[in-house]
Amino acid sequence: MSDTVQAVPDAKAANTLVPVTVLTGFLGAGKTTLLNHILTAEHGRKYAVVVNEFGELGVDNDLVVDADEEVFEMNNGCICCTVRGDLIRILGSLMKRRAKFDGIIVETTGLADPAPVAQTFFVDEDVRGKTRLDAVVTVVDAYNVLQTLEESPEAVNQIAFADVIILNKVDLVDEAGLEAIEKRIRSINAVCRLHRAKRGDVPLSDVLDQGGFDLQRALEHAPNFLEDTSHSHEADVTSMSFEVEEPLDAAKFQAWIGAVLQEQGADILRAKGILNYAGENQRFAFQAVHMMADGGFIGPWKKDEPHVSRLVFIGRNLNRPQLRRGFESCRAK
Repeated sequence: MSDTVQAVPDAKAANTLVPVTVLTGFLGAGKTTLLNHILTAEHGRKYAVVVNEFGELGVDNDLVVDADEEVFEMNNGCICCTVRGDLIRILGSLMKRRAKFDGIIVETTGLADPAPVAQTFFVDEDVRGKTRLDAVVTVVDAYNVLQTLEESPEAVNQIAFADVIILNKVDLVDEAGLEAIEKRIRSINAVCRLHRAKRGDVPLSDVLDQGGFDLQRALEHAPNFLEDTSHSHEADVTSMSFEVEEPLDAAKFQAWIGAVLQEQGADILRAKGILNYAGENQRFAFQAVHMMADGGFIGPWKKDEPHVSRLVFIGRNLNRPQLRRGFESCRAK
């Protein structure tokens, strides 16, 4: 393995790690409403909750319903910058009481950039060894999202980083408006799983236990996501997707992706892929946040599943022909 792409435990070992759901979304989108829905639903599981609010006076903790879950509040700064160390310490403290909960939910402030939060699960060895990032769930306010995207780069980043998007307040927008909003969201992040909701009321299976990033699962939810979206000019963040049918040379891919992330990592919000390495009968899952990358084998290919390598980039100022040529150059000779 290269220094850029680090191995992760195999599928069985990964199942012993504590799943962490990062719940984000712009101010007023309905994050706390969704969190309360999760905490009060009958699912038979217990969650430790980390609530973050920007500012000296914490409010979100008072809005979270009284539940058996343990709630930790960080209010001395934004989770994406000054208090990431606090997040690491809280996760470490939680792990000492591992038997008391089944998973962890981190609710970020509405002004948070999800990138540094996600990077916490890449760069800290203790966190990596005990937890796994199950999904970044972004709550979107259907009524205000189009204006918010024009005015706030944080809102764009929150959508770009999402594994799952809950399009909330859909009762306030007509069907034509919802279709336009979903098209806009897909122009930013074509690979996310998208669900509509009223007052944060969605099946918990749409939010929890997402199993980390699974490109095949994303294809099942959005079978057309591999279509070209790079020509959309509705937002400065776009998705680009590539396929290679022939097996890849692992060393070539790691060298190439390492160089890409080193040179363009600031503009690459997320990169994700399921890869078919020559000489291997297992799928290799790859993902990156800016310059931080991670990867590991996730089990054999499903029966009748084509052994095709798929790679997605979500970011700014991406050069489609250059990325395509680079990916294709990783074919095994």
